Amino acid sequence: MQGSANLNIMIKAARKAGRSLVKDFREVENLQVSMKGAGDFVSRADIAAEKIIRDDLMEARPNYGWVGEESAPVEGADPTRRWIVDPLDGTTNFLHGLPHWAVSIALEHKGEIVSAVVFDAAKEEMFVAEKGAGAWMNDTRLRVSGRHRMIESIFATGLPFGGRADLPATLQDLARLLPQCAGVRRWGAAALDLAYVAAGRYDGFWERRLNSWDMAAGLLLVREAGGLIAPIRVDGDIMEDGEVIAANEPIFDSFAKVVRGG
Repeated sequence: MQGSANLNIMIKAARKAGRSLVKDFREVENLQVSMKGAGDFVSRADIAAEKIIRDDLMEARPNYGWVGEESAPVEGADPTRRWIVDPLDGTTNFLHGLPHWAVSIALEHKGEIVSAVVFDAAKEEMFVAEKGAGAWMNDTRLRVSGRHRMIESIFATGLPFGGRADLPATLQDLARLLPQCAGVRRWGAAALDLAYVAAGRYDGFWERRLNSWDMAAGLLLVREAGGLIAPIRVDGDIMEDGEVIAANEPIFDSFAKVVRGG
């Protein structure tokens, strides 16, 4: 894929942060970890990766704004553009030595995601997308799956942990969905869940209580791979509410109806 200058900057920053994370991942038992909240850990590797990305992106585009998981937001001189970054999506996997985590970088322009990178450094899979230019994994063009039947489909989600208040709603979702599908996966990295929907590995994804940096890049990947995206509440706002449904077009309506309890 011949990307824009901005996308190339994003890819370079993601690779640089990914190399740093892979090095720390090999020494995961020696990482110093601090508690940031119930079930939510932050490591020195996470913070170091965000600094790498922030330094590179802000040096290249000093006028853009910034929203990142581990640092304070920045209002840019250009109010129409901002970076939305999760330096390590899947932190708990990372800290347990599970090789399923990613760097996620999105560029927002006038409230719309226009460029996206999700880099799975452990597997050397670089998912990228730009508005109107399609979605790609390394050199392969991505398309969502072509399955038409719920009973043949695999879905992904996140399961609430540590006593989160949305546990009852998620259990109700599972009770409705499991009898109608081929399985549900919980791999612990929303950015990769969405990338896998774009790649046709999953047929759909839904989750509540996400942050903007968890899903910004993944949303564009799904759209550019031909998938559909919607809020869980029909009149909701995905980025504001942190709730999303994503799937291929043939099963989207049936899947959304189950998730919404209709």
